[in-house]
Amino acid sequence: MGSPEKDLKFIHVAGTNGKGSVTFITASLLSAAGYRVGRFSSPHLHSYLERFTIDGREINAGQFKEYLDHIQSLADKMVAAGEEHPTEFEVMTALAFQYFKDSEVDLAVIEVGLGGVYDSTNVIIPMVSAITGIDYDHTGVLGKTLAEIAENKAGIIKAKIPVVQGAMSEEARKVIQEKAHIEDAPCFDLDTIKVTPNGQPGIEGQDIDIDFAGLEIAKVHFGIPGDHQLDNLRISLAIIRLLENYAFQVPIPDLRIALTQMKFPGRLEVVSQDPLVIVDAGHNPQAARALSGSLNNILGERKKVLLCGYLDDKDAQEALLPLGINTSKCIVSRPEGERARNWNRVAEVWNKIYPGIECYRQENIENAVQLGLELLTGDEYLLITGSFYLLDRARRKFTNA
Repeated sequence: MGSPEKDLKFIHVAGTNGKGSVTFITASLLSAAGYRVGRFSSPHLHSYLERFTIDGREINAGQFKEYLDHIQSLADKMVAAGEEHPTEFEVMTALAFQYFKDSEVDLAVIEVGLGGVYDSTNVIIPMVSAITGIDYDHTGVLGKTLAEIAENKAGIIKAKIPVVQGAMSEEARKVIQEKAHIEDAPCFDLDTIKVTPNGQPGIEGQDIDIDFAGLEIAKVHFGIPGDHQLDNLRISLAIIRLLENYAFQVPIPDLRIALTQMKFPGRLEVVSQDPLVIVDAGHNPQAARALSGSLNNILGERKKVLLCGYLDDKDAQEALLPLGINTSKCIVSRPEGERARNWNRVAEVWNKIYPGIECYRQENIENAVQLGLELLTGDEYLLITGSFYLLDRARRKFTNA
């Protein structure tokens, strides 16, 4: 393909959780400042087209098909020459690079698919790298300890390229900093950026004060709810600060407007007000803890009916533990695909850790959503969370997606 990535300017984001939010927030802020910004992300909620956006607009289906056909023709030549066919994610990565090059974006924000060192996206040389956090996920591939997982994700750190490091354990932090030292990559001091709540947060967003490395911005409305999203915003602001070294600027008025208008599908997203229905892609323990903490902060002790489903390779027990707080009933459903054959195990795990909270099993996702709505009493709300493969079908019940 002629290495289209060599003609692009990049921001590269890795991490166990938060990398999707950081790429989304960063791209949105830069677009608001007038730059043409590509964003490559994964997985998607409803369509592969979501993975390739320019200024928030998805690639159209016709373009997507043309790029796939072109890449397939090249892959056929590779196979004929005795080489392996590229994986699906390798094809998607190559497509993103070519699409962004052809579209003449000013810069592209790239989310790592899995890990870091061996990820397809790691052929790029970015202007800024970011590692949002380290926790246990994909342990069969990335390693059994936080240090091993951190070592893999630290693979995106490049020589002399500044890196932003999010909150993580000391064990993981040492690995990242050692890699940065070896590569002579300066680590941004995230403590120089402060984002603090201003008043009681709401389910539709939150008012915040920002100390942007000495520049104070008072009472900004941030359209994405959740305590954990404040940490993701700090990382994005750090990236914006570092981009100033490359003459990219986001004026404060543009930043305010972008933050106010920001909505991120599938992250603490309200899809119905009456009754209240919230969907969130909390597909691993760290995400589930963040989700539970944010809901408790926003909605207090308000009871909920929980609808969830996890893939077979996910740690369901550690994900369910925080979600049992203020839950009156649980429904377990089956995410789509072969990776959820053992979906019933989630109900067994729930009954083990929460024997006093009734658990229902409904394999069909649409029927599970309907059951959840029927089980609501009083001012209870329905929380739908877990695998993206569950949210896809469930969210369609409430949106036009």
